This record gives sequence, structure tokens and C-alpha cells, in this order.
Amino acid sequence: MDVSGGSGQPRSGNDEPAEHPAVPTAPTTAPADQPDTPGTGRSPDDEGDARGEAARAGNTEAGNTQGGDAGDGDTPGKDAKDGDSPGRNTTLADDTATPADKHRDASPSEHRSLAHSGIAKGEPPQPRPKEPGGGILMGRPFGVPVYVAPSWFLVAVLITWVFGGQLDRVLPELGAARYLVSLFFAVAFYASVLVHELAHTVAAIRFKLPVRRIQLQFFGGVSEIEKEAETPGREFVLAFVGPLLSLVLAGLFYLALKPVEPRSVPGVLLAGLMISNLIVAAFNLLPGLPLDGGRMLRAVVWKITGRPMSGTIAAAWVGRALAVAVLIGLPLMNRSGALGGDGTQVSGMDTVTDALLAAILAAIIWTGAGNSLRMARLREHLPELRARTLTRRAVPVQTDTPLSEALRRANAAGARALVVVDAHGNPISLVREAAIVGVPEHRRPWVAVSGLAQDLTEGMRVSAELAGEDLLDVLRATPATEYLVVEETGEIYGVLSAADVERAFVKAMARPS
Repeated sequence: MDVSGGSGQPRSGNDEPAEHPAVPTAPTTAPADQPDTPGTGRSPDDEGDARGEAARAGNTEAGNTQGGDAGDGDTPGKDAKDGDSPGRNTTLADDTATPADKHRDASPSEHRSLAHSGIAKGEPPQPRPKEPGGGILMGRPFGVPVYVAPSWFLVAVLITWVFGGQLDRVLPELGAARYLVSLFFAVAFYASVLVHELAHTVAAIRFKLPVRRIQLQFFGGVSEIEKEAETPGREFVLAFVGPLLSLVLAGLFYLALKPVEPRSVPGVLLAGLMISNLIVAAFNLLPGLPLDGGRMLRAVVWKITGRPMSGTIAAAWVGRALAVAVLIGLPLMNRSGALGGDGTQVSGMDTVTDALLAAILAAIIWTGAGNSLRMARLREHLPELRARTLTRRAVPVQTDTPLSEALRRANAAGARALVVVDAHGNPISLVREAAIVGVPEHRRPWVAVSGLAQDLTEGMRVSAELAGEDLLDVLRATPATEYLVVEETGEIYGVLSAADVERAFVKAMARPS
């Protein structure tokens, strides 16, 4: 099943779940190995649950991870409440305080007293994101990495076994060699699925939409397009090109079959590939999310109403109806012989197999439709994620400042973060709140803040003007627990915690559209 085809909505960053709370990625897709149906047009937005998306984008620095404390709402002042700082009701110890309110309360003199970052106006260069991974790298057509997930080998074995049994009835003289022919069919079938995915990829590149990767997995393929189409027309084209290429392939296999003897190895292979591509095209054209037809329906409703969310709601509910129809109708159709078999010869094992296949397909469609709704809701709320309103006030401290003194200054100033600066006031590192929590109260007068800080890199300097997907893209490029937020002039605005962004992300997902 194509996870991106028609929509090209963003997907989350890494395939491995983060061990600690981290920055949420732009909404995108399911675990790398989640079963899919061949060539369907699910968007990367449709994958995974919102909190899983929030936790998957980045890992904390090796050996200095944030840990569970920050993710649960603990702050540097948590352990300071009984020690060197004024008390629990101070800003550093209060995680419930709104960063935006604290900035609004700050006087101009407080902002002028902060150190300057010393960087020029404009966006700092961002490092290239880590390779997405997700299986065995097979190549890079059009510059997009193509991976084969481990689950593909399981389905290849199943196809080889099932198709081999059919060959035994058609070409019994092949003997054991029929399994070699069946394996070739499995590889050729997935090659046609790859062509289906490449159609989505080429269309996305044509519309200047970044494609993260293509992955071949259990029930088909995944094309991860990281941005949503800007217009309903482009959305429709992105969805339609996949089934169109499958139909073209079916036609080519039909033409190649004409001069070939039907009861021969080439004849059986070409006939099988023709039929399988017709099935892929027809299934994907069903008008419900997460299928390509659902993306096409979404584009039509989007065009009529002017609201992409309306299109998503309509296509998602049609997708859920399709899931129920597949669950009930597929076994009944096969038992009645409507799918080409002999209904009178259906055994008990065949009935169980049909029911299991229908349940898997129905679950995939139902889950994908629900995820489409959640991700669409998130996209509506993404602009509310603004670096300026999520940023914590910070105080600058020298490298040799004892932790107890730094916490006292932060609480006295109503700040919730510490920035380590050099003798000239230029920031050089950020004190990690997880490290503060780990220092016992009686040790804090003897521990310098420099020993608890993470060195600043260019990717950890974030503009205060960033919001929505732009903010998430920058944070995803450099996973960290804290970021230095600066004004366009280079002045420090404060510190942005990845845990704060995650909480805002989850709250946005919980709000109705």
C-alpha cells in the first residue's frame, strides 16, 4: 500500500522510537514495517498515533539524555525547591507557567540584560538530516532512497508458496522448479509496485515536494512525501498517477502476453503480472482513505468546499465504510465464486484464510482513515506551535558558577532555563534540565554549571519567529533536549525545551478542529 501517494503529507523522522521525549516531527506515517496494501495512496500523515509522532523525531545526545523526568513535566527547579532556590512557587520550579506570559511580563531592561548570541541576522545553516533507514537500501532512483523492509521477505515466501501451488496445477512438469518461477513472480510483482511508488515520487518532485524515501514492505509500498500538496489539483494528480501507472503496466503485460503460449512459464508469469497490476489499480481507486482513490475524493471535496479538512473528513469516513465492506464482503464474495473461484469447493481452511486476509485489509484501511483524520487535525493546529510563545525565559551564567547560585539567580528573575556564557557574554552552552534534576541538593553548591551543559551547535540556535512546520523541521534536523532561541538581531530570547514542544504538540492533537 502506498503510504503517501496522493497526499504527500509529512511523516515523522526516525523509524526507531525515541527513548525519551523529543521534538515532534511534521506529521507523517506508521512504523517502518507496518503492513500495507499494494500501491494504496496513504499519506505519511496517516501513519502512527500523534504521541508516537511526537516521540519519534529525535534522540537526545548520547550519554546525556533527557530521561523520563523532563518528559513528565519536571523542570530544573524540581530539586531546587528545598535547596538553594527560593521555593516551589518560583518560575524555575513551576512547569505549569506559560512561557509566553513570562516573556510578556519581562521588562525591556530584563531583555537587554541577556547576553547576545553573536550570530548574524538570518537563518543559520542546518546540518543534513540523518538517513531515514528502514531496511535494505536497494538504490536511489531520482535521488530518493529505496528500501526493502524485512517484512518483504515474509510476503515473498508466502507468494512463492501460493503461486507455486497454482503452477503445479497449470505446469506440473516443472516439478520443484516451480518455486523458482514463483520467486521470480514475487520479485517482478514488487518491481511493479515500485513503479507505482515511483509515479508518486516523480509527481511529487515535479511539484517540488520533498520525498524522504520509498519502502517496500509486507503488503506493498510506501512513498513518504514530506509536504502536503498546495492545491486540490496537485493532490488529485499525486494520487492518480499511481493507479494510472499500474493500469499502464497491466496493459503492457497484456500486449506482451499476446504472442506467447498461455500454458508456458512466460505466459503464466505475464498473465499473473497483468492480473495483479489490475487488482492493485482497482483496489487503489476505491474512494476512501488511505487509498489513492480516497486522496482523489479528498481533492474533489477540497476543491468544492475550499477546505482540505472537509475533504479529509469525507474521504476518511468513506474509508471506514470500505473497511467494514471489505471485512464482511470479501469472504462472502470468495465463497460465492464472485472472485473467480469455485464457491462449491471452498474448504474450512480457505474460509479461515479469507477471513484473516479480510480482517488484515480492513484493519489497515480503518486505521489509515483514522490516522488521516488525526493528522489533518494536527495540520490545522500546527501554526499555533510558535517558538516565541513556547520559549522559556533564561538567565546567563558564567561557566564556573555553582549550580545552587545559578538556580537562585534563575528563580529570582522568574526564569526557567540557564544559558552558560563566556567572559564576553556570548552563549556557549545550555544547561540540561535532566542533568540538574540528577544532582542531589547537597552537591549543588559544589557543582559548576559547565559540567551540566551541552555545547551549542548552529543547529541548536532557533529563530524566535519560527512556527508550525518550519519550527518542527528545524528541530528535527538537530535533535536535542534544549535549543537557544534568538531574535533576528542575534539577541537571546530564551531557551526552548523539546518537552514543551511535545506537550504543545499533544495538546494540539487533542483539540477538535
